Amino acid sequence: MTFDPAAATAAYVNGLGPATLEKAAAYTNGGHWLLLWGLVVTGLTSWVIIRLGILEKLSAKMANRGFAFRTWAICAFFLLLSSLITLPWGIYTDWWRETQYGRTSQPLSDFLGQGAIAVGINTLLGGLFFLGVYALIRKAGRRWWIWSGGLAALSVAVMLLLSPILIEPLFNSYKPVPEGPVRAALLKMADEAKIPHDRLFVFDGSRQSNNFTANVSGAFGSARIAISDVALGKASLEEVKAVTGHEVGHYVLGHVWRSVGVISVLAILLFFLADRLFGRFARLLGSTAKLEDPVGFPVLIFIMSVFGLIASPIMNGMTRTAESAADAYSLRTVNLPDALASALVKTAEYRDPRPNPLAEALFYSHPSVERRVRAAMDWKAAHPPK
Repeated sequence: MTFDPAAATAAYVNGLGPATLEKAAAYTNGGHWLLLWGLVVTGLTSWVIIRLGILEKLSAKMANRGFAFRTWAICAFFLLLSSLITLPWGIYTDWWRETQYGRTSQPLSDFLGQGAIAVGINTLLGGLFFLGVYALIRKAGRRWWIWSGGLAALSVAVMLLLSPILIEPLFNSYKPVPEGPVRAALLKMADEAKIPHDRLFVFDGSRQSNNFTANVSGAFGSARIAISDVALGKASLEEVKAVTGHEVGHYVLGHVWRSVGVISVLAILLFFLADRLFGRFARLLGSTAKLEDPVGFPVLIFIMSVFGLIASPIMNGMTRTAESAADAYSLRTVNLPDALASALVKTAEYRDPRPNPLAEALFYSHPSVERRVRAAMDWKAAHPPK
């Protein structure tokens, strides 16, 4: 009997059942609307802070301080204050809604505790990054936006290097994959890809999410492949091998550096638009600040939010290409198309497997599950067992 990739794909996706498919579609489509509402929340937050003159008052009190400390303090304070103002929105989107859809079992207290750590990191490092931006606005003249794109690329690269060492351990516990058949299989895969054994980890992803996931993070000596304990708990040995093969693909193909390049180009474009449109957005929000004055930081943040959302399809398209390449790498090297398909179907619980093409192009950072499963089935048809 001839193998039919289309029928096999339909069987995998339909196997989830109508109720699960309907729930996944509702969760995914609702998440798309949250992107727009999140932009509205950002705009309102910036408008409120501007109307109350909070940053102007802070700036006046620090008039005798040096440029560096004053600028960092204003930016950091805005980031902290806006996080506090939008806390109810964050609880709704990132905890309550996730809980209602069964995507997390994290207690609210732990969610808030980890959120406080994230806000602290964002306040400190975000303030330093924008201190650099404002310094470039003052020193580099009309071409500051080009240099700021370089600053963004450097910042992303430094974060990639340091995140697995200093930041990720604040939120999760990373341990070597425990002894047993899974570890033996993964170490063999690592040897074939020339990846050091100490780069393979399992982490307690179940602390934040019930999602079936794995990831690659870091760069150079800090690069690593990490598999969530949720994936290890739900997956068969062959599924773990197929998923790890995908992550090995990201690692070997150097996708992280492609991301740095695209981010730097988009940052240059974004800062260029901020340079040209700052005055119009400032008037829209009721601010009289100039671009070079950190008091106008809320305006700059809103501009970045608007054009960041507009540019998200470009980033999504890039990551979809990388995800497809990583799937292909797993199929070539591990050659477990059915295991990869069954593992992918497990992610369909929180990502509508059958979006319309426009929604996929605009919002999906991964190809649709149906598309990825079909690619695996096409591979199976083209490479039958010998």
